[in-house]
This record gives sequence, C-alpha cells and structure tokens, in this order.
Amino acid sequence: MSEEKDNSFELPRSLYKEVKKMSREKMQSVLRNIYNQGVASAESTYVDLTDLRNAIGKINGIGEKRLDEIMAVIESFITGDDTE
Repeated sequence: MSEEKDNSFELPRSLYKEVKKMSREKMQSVLRNIYNQGVASAESTYVDLTDLRNAIGKINGIGEKRLDEIMAVIESFITGDDTE
C-alpha cells in the first residue's frame, strides 16, 4: 500500500484547551486569520496556463502538436484527472 501525502492537521491537546476557552469574537478572529493565510497561500501558487503555454511554445523544437500534448498532461495534473 503506497503512502499518500497527508495534509491533515492534528490538534494538540494544549491548543484544544485554548480554543475551548476562547470567546466567540476571539474564535472568529482566529478563524478569519487562518482563512486569510490559506487564501494568500493559494494565490501565491497560481499559474496562468496561457502564460505557461506561451513560455513552453518558445522552446526550440516544440511544435504545436507536442505543445498540445504537454498542456493536456499539465491540465490533467491540475484537475486531478491523470488517467493517461
């Protein structure tokens, strides 16, 4: 059985106790901060596929047909549909 990358978060007991004691306002502030960090992280890893296609197309020896194949593989990895 192959191990998959586990992105889950395990909540330590000390943090759990701290969260239990928080007021509604404090909890809302903490969750908003976590959300904003996630949004910032997602935005920093964004890749424009049109720009990527243009950059790969400038490589000597890569024609339109090969470029289409490369982009299809990249898009399948992004969407999670890597059936090839």
